[in-house]
Amino acid sequence: MEHDSITPLMQDRIRQTLTQIEKTQRIKILYACESGSRGWGFASRDSDYDVRFIYVHQLDWYLTLDRKRDVIERPIDDELDVAGWELSKALKLMRNSNPALIEWLHSPIVYQKDALFMQQCEQLASKFYSPLKARYHYLSIAKRNWREDFKEETIRLKKYFYILRAVLALRWIEHSKMMPPMAFSQLVQTTVTDHAVLAEIEQLLVMKQHADESRYGPHRPAIDRLITETIEKSEKLNLPEPYYRDSHLLDDFLQKTILANDIKWE
Repeated sequence: MEHDSITPLMQDRIRQTLTQIEKTQRIKILYACESGSRGWGFASRDSDYDVRFIYVHQLDWYLTLDRKRDVIERPIDDELDVAGWELSKALKLMRNSNPALIEWLHSPIVYQKDALFMQQCEQLASKFYSPLKARYHYLSIAKRNWREDFKEETIRLKKYFYILRAVLALRWIEHSKMMPPMAFSQLVQTTVTDHAVLAEIEQLLVMKQHADESRYGPHRPAIDRLITETIEKSEKLNLPEPYYRDSHLLDDFLQKTILANDIKWE
């Protein structure tokens, strides 16, 4: 998927890096996306690129007694950070409704994907999704970061958006019970109706896009009220647990995916 916020040159570099990882690690990358501020849609001019991927090994890798490392991490340089999870690790996280994994699956910036794999993966993720766990995840992010900064006269813009996105995700979960989208713009469009808040968010977006990652700014009264009120309300919210807990579907998906991608590297 092409994306206007990422230059063709950078997209080519990222895809070449993924291809090189496949060859050197003897793996198959099934899905690769952008996470972090670029995936969320509020990158600064010096934001790095956080590429995340899901992969499988050859069949032989799975047929040994000893457990092996199930993560690949490649901090290429200050601009590009690449990391991936092996499929069985990703599916264990899916079984637990891990919000970080689900965000990856809904990233608006996709560098590489197996279409059939992604279709099945998204269907499984929806079965195991837990609004309760998602609420706990985003509420923890919002409370922890807000507690550190709400009394200060200024706040780092990056952290302000980090808190605000978590708060809007909580509002999304309250109203729809579904997993929040990754794109910040979609969260704003769906969960914010107050014109004062919308105006302050727009001002902050413009400021952040033209600033570097270390930029601080003043608190915005309407946004601060929204954050405080949403945190207080979310702490009292009762949400359902996922109705599906059978791991056999995930086992079957894992086995079929490994066999379908058993590439024999020379």
